[in-house]
Amino acid sequence: MPHAPRNSFIAPGVTRFSRSAAYAKKAQYKRKQTTVAAAPKAAATDKTVEVKGGKNGSKRTIPAQKASRFYAAEDVPQPKVGRKTAKKTALRSTITPGTVVILLAGRYRGKRVVVLKQLDSGLLLVTGPFKVNGVPLRRVNQAYVIATSTKLDLSSVKIDEKFNDAYFKKSAKTDKAFLEGETKKAAFPASKAADQKAVDKALLEVIAKTSFLRQYLVATFSLSKGQFPHNMKF
Repeated sequence: MPHAPRNSFIAPGVTRFSRSAAYAKKAQYKRKQTTVAAAPKAAATDKTVEVKGGKNGSKRTIPAQKASRFYAAEDVPQPKVGRKTAKKTALRSTITPGTVVILLAGRYRGKRVVVLKQLDSGLLLVTGPFKVNGVPLRRVNQAYVIATSTKLDLSSVKIDEKFNDAYFKKSAKTDKAFLEGETKKAAFPASKAADQKAVDKALLEVIAKTSFLRQYLVATFSLSKGQFPHNMKF
């Protein structure tokens, strides 16, 4: 009597037990599995054959990878390669290091500040100074300032190279901190406070040389009824 298969067919292509169930019933996990590594296939190379006939050439090369006989009916669009490079924002001719500008947006709008330099991102590095009108070292977009004709001579003021875009970068809040709600506000770094005092000290020495310049920086810019900024000379 022939041996009946352990896993019989219920219907064509459908077995009684699944592959994993048959594996367990045959106790294949107890048997040592041996595999034979397949022989490495030789890399396909172009084949050169001889062609008869004086006018057909003596040899013909048959490529290993033949070109497809079928092509897409429509051209597949390819994305354009952008060759544009980001350029540094050009500084307005009316704004130079030492120019007093009026802020038009942000929490310090209406304040008069001194431009120290332009950063690599194109933003302006400005300060009040903080001891005069409370505006600390910060970055502003030149599109949101009004340049005035008042200028300070900053030749004696040394602006440290550490004042760059990375200096003002803030650490991103994690999702966990956001879900926990409001946390205790961190203290202002002592190193940045020392930097602000050093810049203020250098600027105050320059401001003291011009009469009423300190009072000019303290005053907040505002418009009254009937005043139009496009008709004013700053």
